[in-house]
Amino acid sequence: MTGGRATAPERRGRPRSAAADRAIIEAVLRLIEEGAGIGELAMERIAREAGVGKATVYRRWPGRDALFLDVIRSLEEEVPPPGGGSVRDELVRLLEFLRRRGLAKRHSAVLRTVLTHVQAQPAVWREYQETVMRARREALLAVLRRGMAGGDIRADRDLDVLADLFIGPMLSRALLDESKALPEGLAEQIVDTVLEGVRPGP
Repeated sequence: MTGGRATAPERRGRPRSAAADRAIIEAVLRLIEEGAGIGELAMERIAREAGVGKATVYRRWPGRDALFLDVIRSLEEEVPPPGGGSVRDELVRLLEFLRRRGLAKRHSAVLRTVLTHVQAQPAVWREYQETVMRARREALLAVLRRGMAGGDIRADRDLDVLADLFIGPMLSRALLDESKALPEGLAEQIVDTVLEGVRPGP
């Protein structure tokens, strides 16, 4: 032993089980699909549904808000990379991505339930916006900037307002009113209608 102070060997915990993670998230999804409200989803109930101990859930998530955030993330898909088409075609491609996600009943039902809760938790809502929503919105803004630079879209309008005009109708149907249809061709209809109104004048 040298004159220096001996250090204790580093302790390592058991690695997280991907199967347990998935079982817990699936349990939340299943309970919500069966009609359970957020207030009914105690960590103990989630653990029972997943077939794991309560301690297993708490080792992974300190509370329901952190767990619900990962539940939402589990449903998200990466935004498709740019396709190199025209501004119109790229806008249609991004909105078609939203339309197809909205057709997934599990996705829509869970998002409506969990987002209502998450929006009431400012810190969790900010994290969701930063980690999930930002990439999708940036992809849309990049296309709109290209449209402004190329003369396809008026450059004297607020970029964020323009983005809302394109995605608002799709999100409204997918998340706010499940009775509204999301038919094929909806992305093209929205894009063409909005583009007609935001093209530069003669």
